[in-house]
Amino acid sequence: MNPKTQPRLHCTKPYPLRVYYDGECQICRREIDLMKMFNRKAHLHFIDFSNSSYHATDHGLSQCNLEKVIHARWSDGTLITGVEVFREMWEGVGLGFLARCSRRPIFNKLLVNTYTWFAKNRLRLTGRA
Repeated sequence: MNPKTQPRLHCTKPYPLRVYYDGECQICRREIDLMKMFNRKAHLHFIDFSNSSYHATDHGLSQCNLEKVIHARWSDGTLITGVEVFREMWEGVGLGFLARCSRRPIFNKLLVNTYTWFAKNRLRLTGRA
């Protein structure tokens, strides 16, 4: 059988994916609001860690780490961070083509470098430094 004609094995994701985000960050909130619009299957659950009622330690997380880089947790307990969170969000809302494109070497490098820079500078960029 030709490898290109073999059926792809579909890996079932352990939804829901809980996405931890900073609701006080205007840029972060815009991205999450966009994801909420596409989240028709409710694969993603959004948790605003800037909310005063949220306590990171109740979720086995560190507030300091949450503030440095985006985090998400699968229902099986697996934690993911950084660019991979965005890829999994895109897949969860039906924008898998973005995730696939972003994994190509040139786009991967650009996305990782851009997000790393943004994560380090987001408070300054949003006037909260």
